[in-house]
Amino acid sequence: MDLCHPDPGELSSGEAEELQQIKWHRKQLLEDIQKLKDEIADVFAQIDCFETAEESRMAQREKELCIGRKKFNMDPMKGIQYLIEHKLLTPDAQDIAQFLYKGEGLNKTAIGTYLGERDPINLQVLQAFVDCHEFANLNLVQALRQFLWSFRLPGEAQKIDRMMETFASRYCLCNPGVFQSTDTCYVLSFSIIMLNTSLHNPNVRDRPPFERFVSMNRGINGGSDLPEEQLRVAA
Repeated sequence: MDLCHPDPGELSSGEAEELQQIKWHRKQLLEDIQKLKDEIADVFAQIDCFETAEESRMAQREKELCIGRKKFNMDPMKGIQYLIEHKLLTPDAQDIAQFLYKGEGLNKTAIGTYLGERDPINLQVLQAFVDCHEFANLNLVQALRQFLWSFRLPGEAQKIDRMMETFASRYCLCNPGVFQSTDTCYVLSFSIIMLNTSLHNPNVRDRPPFERFVSMNRGINGGSDLPEEQLRVAA
């Protein structure tokens, strides 16, 4: 007798019935396996569809972000508005400040233009932008270099004034005790900027000596002079 395919005529009624049960269970098992395969294939199809949709969404987002950056570089206010309308930025000052601080694809002159505006939101963004900088344990020149590297100062005196006041407050907060007041930090910062402008301007022939720099900053520390070593570092 073939053990794999026994002749039904050679089986007892009980064995024949058991064989039918085995065949039925085998059929059910194969159907369940096929059903499971179909379900797995459906899940993978859904995943592929989701990934394609997500890739398309990300590509669209990147395209809109690129457009927003270009608009910002041409007109900072309109660029920020575009990014907010397309939900690439929130109107929150912290969010906008982080975007400007990272500066990816942004023109530094445009960043300075936006930070220099007097609208309430721009003033809030300026404060948040300055707060993104960590000046602890940096001397004033190092802190100024870091700060002024992140954007380009606008040409208007009032805008520069607001920016440097905000910078001075942040520097003194990060380095308590270095100056008697934020006014001292503010005045010395301006002096450093003017000194560096003179030193690197090819049209300026009369390079200011260190003694003139010291003279310019007499009495700025609450009526007293700053230590000469501190001024030498600054100069």
